[in-house]
Amino acid sequence: MGGSVDRGLAWRKSRACSDSACIEVARDGDVVLVRNSERPADITRHTRAEWTAFVDGVKTGEFEL
Repeated sequence: MGGSVDRGLAWRKSRACSDSACIEVARDGDVVLVRNSERPADITRHTRAEWTAFVDGVKTGEFEL
């Protein structure tokens, strides 16, 4: 699902991110875009429902090793 998208989107990254290799997130209407700051052209697209489910899973520890 890659593809270059940059129409003046407001990309955000965590305040806890170091100087490189950060995950960035932007909203484009009802779509949530995610990219790696080191490879900004590789973008994945997710519905808001998918993104909400992912964030909820992170918060509840669903992805802990």
